[in-house]
Amino acid sequence: MLCTKFQRITTPCHAYVHRYASGARQLRKTGLRSLSSASPAHVNQAEAGEEGIQSQSGKPRHNVPFAKNLFLGKIEQGMLVFPEALEEEQLEDLNHLIQPIEKFFAESVDSAAIDANQQIPEETLQQLKKFGLFGQRIPREYGGLGLGATESARIAEVTAADHSISVMLAAHQNAGLKGIQLCGTDAQKAQYLPRLATGEHVAAFCLTEVASGSDAACIEMKAIPSDDGQTYTLTGSKIWVSNGSAADIFTVFAKIPHKNTMGDIEQTVTAFIVERSFGGVTNGNHHETLGIRGSDTCEVNFDNTPVPAENILGGVGGGFRVAMRVLNSGRFTMGSTGAGILKRLLELSTKHAIHREQFGQKLKDFGMIQEKFARVALDVYAMESMTYMTAAIMDHYEEPDVSVESAIVKVFSSERTWQGVSDCLQVLGGRGYTKDTPIERCLRDSRIMMISEGTNEILRLYIAINCLQFAGAEIREVVKKMRDPFNNLGFLFKKTIERRKMSRKKPHFALKLYDYVHPEFGFAAEEMEKSLANFQVVVEKFLSMCTEGIAGEQMALRRLADITVDFYACTCVMARASRALSIGLKNADHEALMARTFCLQALARIEKNIEDLDITKYNNGDEMLRMVAETVFKNGGYAAEHPLTRNW
Repeated sequence: MLCTKFQRITTPCHAYVHRYASGARQLRKTGLRSLSSASPAHVNQAEAGEEGIQSQSGKPRHNVPFAKNLFLGKIEQGMLVFPEALEEEQLEDLNHLIQPIEKFFAESVDSAAIDANQQIPEETLQQLKKFGLFGQRIPREYGGLGLGATESARIAEVTAADHSISVMLAAHQNAGLKGIQLCGTDAQKAQYLPRLATGEHVAAFCLTEVASGSDAACIEMKAIPSDDGQTYTLTGSKIWVSNGSAADIFTVFAKIPHKNTMGDIEQTVTAFIVERSFGGVTNGNHHETLGIRGSDTCEVNFDNTPVPAENILGGVGGGFRVAMRVLNSGRFTMGSTGAGILKRLLELSTKHAIHREQFGQKLKDFGMIQEKFARVALDVYAMESMTYMTAAIMDHYEEPDVSVESAIVKVFSSERTWQGVSDCLQVLGGRGYTKDTPIERCLRDSRIMMISEGTNEILRLYIAINCLQFAGAEIREVVKKMRDPFNNLGFLFKKTIERRKMSRKKPHFALKLYDYVHPEFGFAAEEMEKSLANFQVVVEKFLSMCTEGIAGEQMALRRLADITVDFYACTCVMARASRALSIGLKNADHEALMARTFCLQALARIEKNIEDLDITKYNNGDEMLRMVAETVFKNGGYAAEHPLTRNW
């Protein structure tokens, strides 16, 4: 039944097309919220008022967070209208910028040589600087290109042609200098950004240490203030520093002694802008890595490095905030990077499948081969849709709340890129496993995506916990009543009735999401709204059962995060395909087919995860997994006896 209702609908959609066109025009004036024809009933007036506040730049200051509101059973209907992020002139300028870069990567970048020699040639670096790629998002007043998130995402798709170059550029602009751009004083920006924009200086981000790993609070590097407080002396080492040996400017995180409000001395994490010329900065050996072998990744040591107090970035004790702002601002580009990688490999493997013959048939005619190609295409479509939706929000708001959405894009894109590269290699068989094709290198290169900029495990916790905290603040009273059912029977009876309304054959759709998408996706929108109502129920149930905190329920948090990822992906995919049909893009029917197929699969995953959360860890297998792992750890490894062992 589900499959048939997801099939193509031929209902005329003139009203939707008109609404889309007017909404897209309005977007340029007032931002994403205005895409709905009326203020959504589920958004309270306080939210609407705050979101409408204009900043000095003329942009709305805050957006209504999409992912966090899912945990309250709310959805921002305006997100179902895909944004026209660039004006026609901006798009034309971007295409002019992109063309020579694409040509350069196609004709002059030898990725095999970069991988073999483990370095990017100097002439390649110089050309990248001439293109302005070291200062893509640095404002023009500081010598950068002044691009927005949307344009930067498009360039990331092109530079993904060589992952070592892609990582080098991302380490410079998305991490190394981003703290100065986001949190620096006017004096710091004027001093450092111009030379970073041209590539005269290269930047690096120094956070990770041997002992800290993903836990930034555990860093051990110290910064000792001088008696007059004018200078700090840094001592310690950082590992996995991209651009480590080439960098001139480092954003370094260290602990300094600081008197708190109670008058006690405590160690607080603080960020510093450190120049190599300050002295005491040395590099360890180049890390021999599985992939991205042309990237400059090494250990950086600071031995009594003097740093002036005016080089504190983000204030004393503001290091964690600086780190989070930096990391949250750049993760979304992993979506366009992954899409760029897979589109190139899809073209290569498609040619092979069309011409390769086995058992009297072309590879392209085998069902399991078709499944692989379809899956890669669907994943690329979702990556692009989420990336450019997220980028549009970042471009249209002064202080966008997209940290969760950026994490979602990173988690989804990194995992689907890894799977997609593996599928392309499988299609080529033994040919894909040799260095004669780029797939072997791409497989090694893409593995880092699930580790860098926050491991996917940490980011899943980040997604779930942030959304739960947001929801918990609003539904505190609901959770309190659910924990005391005998004194709140009337309330629980009302909640049961509400749940049954959504579970019957003709449920009540309060959000009317089907009104905000092309008629092709009306049923998918209804199914998503039903799933959202079920999700709200399990969120409330989960919070009511977690009387001792949520951090220890990681398997449940993983499911909550995966549900959130799929909701965001479905929303962006439906919005994009609705736009394609409405404006008559080439292959719009193919986009609609991909969107319906993706949503069919994603909504099935959502329902499965909701069901597993609803039956709790004692019935969904999570507790048994924990017990198996406990035995493995107790045994120091695999605990079962060898199958040839006898006890007689």
